[in-house]
Amino acid sequence: MRRFAYLGLIAYALISVYPFVWMVSGAFKSRTEILEGGLIPREPTLDTLVATWSQLHFLDFFANSLKVTAMTVLGVLVVYSLASYAFAVLDFPGRRFLYWFFVALLFVPGITVLLPVVVLEKNLGLLGTHLGLVLPFVNGTAPLAVLLLTSSYRSIPAELRDAARSDGAGEARIYWSVHLPLARPAHITIAVLTAVPTWNEYVLTRVSISDRSLFTLPLGLESLISSEVPRYNEVMAASLILVLPVIALFVLLQRYFVNGLAGALKG
Repeated sequence: MRRFAYLGLIAYALISVYPFVWMVSGAFKSRTEILEGGLIPREPTLDTLVATWSQLHFLDFFANSLKVTAMTVLGVLVVYSLASYAFAVLDFPGRRFLYWFFVALLFVPGITVLLPVVVLEKNLGLLGTHLGLVLPFVNGTAPLAVLLLTSSYRSIPAELRDAARSDGAGEARIYWSVHLPLARPAHITIAVLTAVPTWNEYVLTRVSISDRSLFTLPLGLESLISSEVPRYNEVMAASLILVLPVIALFVLLQRYFVNGLAGALKG
Protein backbone atom coordinates (compact mmCIF):
# COMPACT_ATOMS: atom_id res chain seq x y z
CA MET A 1 0.00 0.00 0.00
CA ARG A 2 2.82 2.35 0.89
CA ARG A 3 4.42 1.70 -2.49
CA PHE A 4 1.30 2.88 -4.30
CA ALA A 5 1.24 5.98 -2.13
CA TYR A 6 4.84 6.76 -3.08
CA LEU A 7 4.08 6.21 -6.76
CA GLY A 8 1.10 8.54 -6.49
CA LEU A 9 3.19 11.24 -4.82
CA ILE A 10 5.92 10.89 -7.46
CA ALA A 11 3.36 11.18 -10.25
CA TYR A 12 1.86 14.27 -8.60
CA ALA A 13 5.32 15.82 -8.21
CA LEU A 14 6.14 15.24 -11.88
CA ILE A 15 2.84 16.77 -12.98
CA SER A 16 3.39 19.77 -10.69
CA VAL A 17 6.95 20.42 -11.87
CA TYR A 18 6.16 20.06 -15.59
CA PRO A 19 4.95 23.69 -16.10
CA PHE A 20 8.15 24.97 -14.47
CA VAL A 21 10.31 22.77 -16.70
CA TRP A 22 8.36 23.95 -19.76
CA MET A 23 8.90 27.57 -18.71
CA VAL A 24 12.66 27.10 -18.31
CA SER A 25 12.82 25.30 -21.66
CA GLY A 26 10.84 28.03 -23.42
CA ALA A 27 13.17 30.73 -22.10
CA PHE A 28 15.99 29.23 -24.16
CA LYS A 29 14.01 28.79 -27.40
CA SER A 30 13.65 31.08 -30.39
CA ARG A 31 10.27 32.57 -31.31
CA THR A 32 9.81 29.98 -34.05
CA GLU A 33 10.91 26.93 -32.11
CA ILE A 34 8.62 27.53 -29.15
CA LEU A 35 5.61 27.32 -31.47
CA GLU A 36 6.73 23.93 -32.72
CA GLY A 37 6.38 22.29 -29.31
CA GLY A 38 8.80 19.90 -27.70
CA LEU A 39 10.21 20.07 -24.21
CA ILE A 40 13.95 20.11 -24.95
CA PRO A 41 15.28 23.05 -27.03
CA ARG A 42 16.98 21.83 -30.21
CA GLU A 43 19.11 24.95 -30.46
CA PRO A 44 19.32 26.54 -27.00
CA THR A 45 20.02 30.27 -27.06
CA LEU A 46 20.50 33.05 -24.53
CA ASP A 47 19.29 35.66 -27.03
CA THR A 48 15.73 35.47 -25.70
CA LEU A 49 16.78 36.21 -22.12
CA VAL A 50 19.09 39.03 -23.20
CA ALA A 51 16.46 40.59 -25.48
CA THR A 52 13.74 40.34 -22.83
CA TRP A 53 15.95 41.95 -20.19
CA SER A 54 17.11 44.84 -22.39
CA GLN A 55 14.14 45.65 -24.62
CA LEU A 56 11.57 45.74 -21.83
CA HIS A 57 13.77 47.64 -19.38
CA PHE A 58 13.50 44.76 -16.94
CA LEU A 59 16.31 46.22 -14.87
CA ASP A 60 13.96 49.06 -13.89
CA PHE A 61 11.14 46.62 -13.10
CA PHE A 62 13.57 44.47 -11.11
CA ALA A 63 14.74 47.48 -9.12
CA ASN A 64 11.14 48.50 -8.36
CA SER A 65 10.25 44.98 -7.19
CA LEU A 66 13.37 44.86 -5.04
CA LYS A 67 12.57 48.25 -3.50
CA VAL A 68 8.96 47.36 -2.65
CA THR A 69 9.90 43.93 -1.31
CA ALA A 70 12.78 45.21 0.83
CA MET A 71 10.66 48.00 2.34
CA THR A 72 7.84 45.55 3.08
CA VAL A 73 10.09 42.98 4.73
CA LEU A 74 11.79 45.67 6.82
CA GLY A 75 8.44 47.09 7.92
CA VAL A 76 7.08 43.67 8.86
CA LEU A 77 10.17 42.70 10.86
CA VAL A 78 10.31 45.98 12.77
CA VAL A 79 6.60 46.43 13.54
CA TYR A 80 5.51 42.87 14.22
CA SER A 81 8.66 41.80 15.99
CA LEU A 82 8.01 44.49 18.60
CA ALA A 83 4.28 43.71 18.70
CA SER A 84 4.95 39.99 19.13
CA TYR A 85 7.38 40.64 21.98
CA ALA A 86 4.63 42.60 23.73
CA PHE A 87 2.10 39.81 23.18
CA ALA A 88 4.52 37.12 24.38
CA VAL A 89 6.19 38.81 27.36
CA LEU A 90 4.43 41.95 28.55
CA ASP A 91 1.20 42.07 30.51
CA PHE A 92 -1.26 44.78 29.50
CA PRO A 93 -5.06 45.14 29.31
CA GLY A 94 -6.62 43.52 26.25
CA ARG A 95 -3.51 41.52 25.35
CA ARG A 96 -5.31 38.26 24.64
CA PHE A 97 -8.11 39.97 22.73
CA LEU A 98 -5.69 41.87 20.49
CA TYR A 99 -3.59 38.77 19.88
CA TRP A 100 -6.54 36.63 18.82
CA PHE A 101 -7.90 39.52 16.78
CA PHE A 102 -4.68 39.55 14.73
CA VAL A 103 -4.75 35.75 14.39
CA ALA A 104 -8.40 35.81 13.28
CA LEU A 105 -7.45 38.05 10.38
CA LEU A 106 -5.79 34.99 8.81
CA PHE A 107 -9.27 33.89 7.77
CA VAL A 108 -10.14 37.15 5.98
CA PRO A 109 -9.45 36.90 2.21
CA GLY A 110 -7.27 39.78 1.08
CA ILE A 111 -9.39 40.42 -2.02
CA THR A 112 -12.36 41.41 0.19
CA VAL A 113 -10.53 44.52 1.42
CA LEU A 114 -9.10 45.52 -1.98
CA LEU A 115 -11.67 48.24 -2.70
CA PRO A 116 -11.51 49.87 0.77
CA VAL A 117 -7.70 49.87 0.56
CA VAL A 118 -7.74 51.57 -2.85
CA VAL A 119 -10.27 54.19 -1.68
CA LEU A 120 -8.22 54.87 1.47
CA GLU A 121 -5.01 55.21 -0.54
CA LYS A 122 -6.70 57.65 -2.91
CA ASN A 123 -7.89 59.79 -0.01
CA LEU A 124 -4.40 59.76 1.52
CA GLY A 125 -2.68 60.58 -1.77
CA LEU A 126 -0.81 57.27 -1.83
CA LEU A 127 -2.44 55.78 -4.90
CA GLY A 128 0.08 55.26 -7.68
CA THR A 129 3.11 55.22 -5.37
CA HIS A 130 5.33 52.44 -4.06
CA LEU A 131 4.50 53.44 -0.49
CA GLY A 132 0.87 52.76 -1.38
CA LEU A 133 1.90 49.17 -2.06
CA VAL A 134 4.21 48.71 0.90
CA LEU A 135 1.75 49.74 3.63
CA PRO A 136 -1.02 47.29 2.61
CA PHE A 137 1.56 44.53 2.16
CA VAL A 138 2.91 45.15 5.66
CA ASN A 139 -0.61 45.19 7.08
CA GLY A 140 -1.58 42.02 5.22
CA THR A 141 1.31 40.08 6.75
CA ALA A 142 0.28 40.98 10.31
CA PRO A 143 -1.68 37.81 11.22
CA LEU A 144 0.99 35.31 10.16
CA ALA A 145 3.88 37.39 11.51
CA VAL A 146 2.25 37.88 14.91
CA LEU A 147 1.29 34.20 15.16
CA LEU A 148 4.76 32.82 14.33
CA LEU A 149 6.85 35.41 16.16
CA THR A 150 4.73 35.35 19.30
CA SER A 151 4.96 31.55 19.42
CA SER A 152 8.71 31.74 18.95
CA TYR A 153 9.14 34.33 21.71
CA ARG A 154 7.00 32.28 24.10
CA SER A 155 9.31 29.29 23.61
CA ILE A 156 12.24 31.26 25.05
CA PRO A 157 12.72 30.33 28.75
CA ALA A 158 11.62 32.99 31.21
CA GLU A 159 14.79 32.32 33.22
CA LEU A 160 16.81 34.12 30.54
CA ARG A 161 14.70 37.25 30.95
CA ASP A 162 14.92 37.04 34.73
CA ALA A 163 18.70 36.75 34.53
CA ALA A 164 18.88 39.77 32.25
CA ARG A 165 16.64 41.78 34.57
CA SER A 166 18.78 40.87 37.55
CA ASP A 167 21.73 42.38 35.66
CA GLY A 168 19.80 45.63 35.26
CA ALA A 169 18.53 45.16 31.70
CA GLY A 170 15.26 46.82 30.73
CA GLU A 171 12.64 45.50 28.32
CA ALA A 172 14.31 47.10 25.30
CA ARG A 173 17.64 45.52 26.17
CA ILE A 174 16.06 42.12 26.80
CA TYR A 175 14.27 42.31 23.48
CA TRP A 176 17.44 43.29 21.60
CA SER A 177 19.98 41.04 23.31
CA VAL A 178 17.94 37.98 24.27
CA HIS A 179 14.87 37.52 22.08
CA LEU A 180 16.12 38.77 18.73
CA PRO A 181 19.20 36.51 18.58
CA LEU A 182 17.37 33.43 19.85
CA ALA A 183 14.40 33.95 17.51
CA ARG A 184 16.52 34.60 14.42
CA PRO A 185 15.16 31.56 12.50
CA ALA A 186 11.59 32.76 13.08
CA HIS A 187 12.47 36.23 11.79
CA ILE A 188 14.08 34.75 8.68
CA THR A 189 11.00 32.58 8.16
CA ILE A 190 8.74 35.63 8.32
CA ALA A 191 11.08 37.51 5.99
CA VAL A 192 10.81 34.73 3.40
CA LEU A 193 7.04 34.36 3.80
CA THR A 194 6.73 38.12 3.33
CA ALA A 195 9.17 38.53 0.47
CA VAL A 196 7.75 35.81 -1.80
CA PRO A 197 4.12 37.03 -2.03
CA THR A 198 5.25 40.67 -2.14
CA TRP A 199 7.62 39.92 -5.02
CA ASN A 200 4.84 38.10 -6.91
CA GLU A 201 1.95 40.43 -6.03
CA TYR A 202 -0.12 41.47 -9.04
CA VAL A 203 -3.69 42.44 -8.16
CA LEU A 204 -3.11 45.44 -5.88
CA THR A 205 -0.16 46.53 -8.01
CA ARG A 206 -2.26 46.42 -11.18
CA VAL A 207 -5.02 48.46 -9.56
CA SER A 208 -2.69 50.99 -7.92
CA ILE A 209 0.14 51.59 -10.40
CA SER A 210 -0.37 53.11 -13.84
CA ASP A 211 2.99 54.84 -14.32
CA ARG A 212 5.22 52.47 -16.29
CA SER A 213 8.32 53.80 -14.55
CA LEU A 214 6.93 52.38 -11.27
CA PHE A 215 6.03 48.95 -12.68
CA THR A 216 7.19 45.89 -10.78
CA LEU A 217 8.18 42.62 -12.47
CA PRO A 218 4.65 41.09 -12.55
CA LEU A 219 3.36 44.18 -14.39
CA GLY A 220 6.30 44.03 -16.78
CA LEU A 221 5.42 40.41 -17.48
CA GLU A 222 1.80 41.38 -18.11
CA SER A 223 2.88 43.92 -20.73
CA LEU A 224 4.42 41.04 -22.67
CA ILE A 225 1.36 38.82 -22.44
CA SER A 226 -1.07 41.60 -23.38
CA SER A 227 0.84 42.72 -26.48
CA GLU A 228 -0.87 42.35 -29.86
CA VAL A 229 1.45 39.51 -30.90
CA PRO A 230 2.49 37.61 -27.76
CA ARG A 231 6.07 36.40 -27.93
CA TYR A 232 5.78 33.26 -25.90
CA ASN A 233 9.51 32.65 -25.66
CA GLU A 234 9.98 36.13 -24.17
CA VAL A 235 7.04 35.52 -21.82
CA MET A 236 8.79 32.38 -20.57
CA ALA A 237 12.09 34.26 -20.27
CA ALA A 238 10.41 37.02 -18.27
CA SER A 239 8.73 34.42 -16.04
CA LEU A 240 12.11 32.82 -15.39
CA ILE A 241 13.59 36.20 -14.46
CA LEU A 242 10.66 36.70 -12.09
CA VAL A 243 10.99 33.40 -10.21
CA LEU A 244 14.79 33.02 -10.05
CA PRO A 245 15.28 35.46 -7.13
CA VAL A 246 12.55 33.69 -5.15
CA ILE A 247 14.14 30.29 -5.73
CA ALA A 248 17.57 31.61 -4.82
CA LEU A 249 16.21 33.19 -1.62
CA PHE A 250 14.58 29.96 -0.51
CA VAL A 251 17.66 27.85 -1.31
CA LEU A 252 19.94 30.19 0.64
CA LEU A 253 17.65 30.42 3.67
CA GLN A 254 16.08 26.96 3.61
CA ARG A 255 17.77 25.78 6.82
CA TYR A 256 16.65 28.85 8.78
CA PHE A 257 13.20 28.68 7.21
CA VAL A 258 12.59 25.08 8.33
CA ASN A 259 14.04 25.71 11.81
CA GLY A 260 11.92 28.84 12.18
CA LEU A 261 8.70 27.00 11.35
CA ALA A 262 9.58 24.12 13.62
CA GLY A 263 10.43 26.44 16.50
CA ALA A 264 7.29 28.51 16.07
CA LEU A 265 5.02 25.45 15.95
CA LYS A 266 6.77 23.98 18.98
CA GLY A 267 6.30 27.22 20.89
